Amino acid sequence: MPKLTKRVVEATEIRDKDYIIFDNDIPGFGLRVLRSGKRSYMIQYRVGRKTRRMSLGLHGILTPEKARTQAINALAAVKNGEDPAGARDAARNAPTMEDLGRRVILDHATHHCKPRTVVGYRYYLKAYINPCIGTMKVRDILRSDIAKFHHDLRDTPVQANRCMQLLSKMFNLAELWGLRPDGTNPCRHIQKYPEKKRERYLSKEELARLGEVLRQCEQEGIESQSAINALRLLIFTGCRLSEIMTLKWDHVDFEDGALHLPDSKTGAKTVHIGAPAIEVLSKIERLDDNPWVITGKNPGAYLTDLQPPWQRIRKRAGIEDVRIHDLRHTFASTAVAAGQGLPMIGKLLGHTQVQTTARYAHLAADPVKAAAERVSSNIAALMGRSADNVMPFRSQSG
Repeated sequence: MPKLTKRVVEATEIRDKDYIIFDNDIPGFGLRVLRSGKRSYMIQYRVGRKTRRMSLGLHGILTPEKARTQAINALAAVKNGEDPAGARDAARNAPTMEDLGRRVILDHATHHCKPRTVVGYRYYLKAYINPCIGTMKVRDILRSDIAKFHHDLRDTPVQANRCMQLLSKMFNLAELWGLRPDGTNPCRHIQKYPEKKRERYLSKEELARLGEVLRQCEQEGIESQSAINALRLLIFTGCRLSEIMTLKWDHVDFEDGALHLPDSKTGAKTVHIGAPAIEVLSKIERLDDNPWVITGKNPGAYLTDLQPPWQRIRKRAGIEDVRIHDLRHTFASTAVAAGQGLPMIGKLLGHTQVQTTARYAHLAADPVKAAAERVSSNIAALMGRSADNVMPFRSQSG
């Protein structure tokens, strides 16, 4: 066995089959000569009872001296109980972010999350995460990678924050599944972007126009009756879109005037409904072979997409900036105008957190201001002064 030098390597003959010659100075360091004429450096060592081989690189790309240095380092690792070839294979076969996303959907989300959450996860993976970092290895992701990904989505802060929530969940599960060391979630300490809560409520005039358009669509038959029924129920109940679209007749209690929903965003709940909603429900044709209230075109199915008819209807009503979810906000704002307190509004909407209902607090101040104006005007009149002549109060310092 000669010492593998440049002259020795280039002088090796090409045979009918591959063969290996080993270096006489470093046991386990060798040169594989292929039938094609290519020559590659390698090491051979034992792990337990198994003999393993690992390629170091092609001659020409690697010099004998560099290959020898790599061989010495790798064989030293073997003496320390390591398996360089096994580590390389593990690194090569390590899951990517796309692999992790797929496993999160199959092994976690489908068993622990609501169907709409799973749909959202799939969307953010396909639209944002996979195109940007899908090919990166899970264990190689650094906080700087996640920070850059989040920064690149700064113009769409809501999407950026939702992706961060999903990524944080993915890395927590990666730690649980042994794909990353504990406590290495790279999403930690990355600050989310501020989100502006959109508040759009239909005015009395807009509600009147919407009601008229719904009647016209019904009379002219230009929109499906299921879509019209769904929109009316959304307006009259303040329910979420998914709660109405997946409403079954078994959930409807005409006697008590309630919808007993077995599952919603906040879990099982009862939605108490008024006479207008009951009237809408009573006029809907109930099909023997379909359990859903808002039926779709296919037998036994419910309507899955309300957006196309809603976009046509809102355009006809002159309210093109109104989203379907704004109908729920309108229900809440109307309740505030009627003098209902925030706790009651929270119960009507099925909120489990006080903070969720608190977004309507500024609306609740309007009736109070009106009451204060009436009271103070009455007092001013009793004191012999008209409200128009009352000077605004100024403090001594101001």
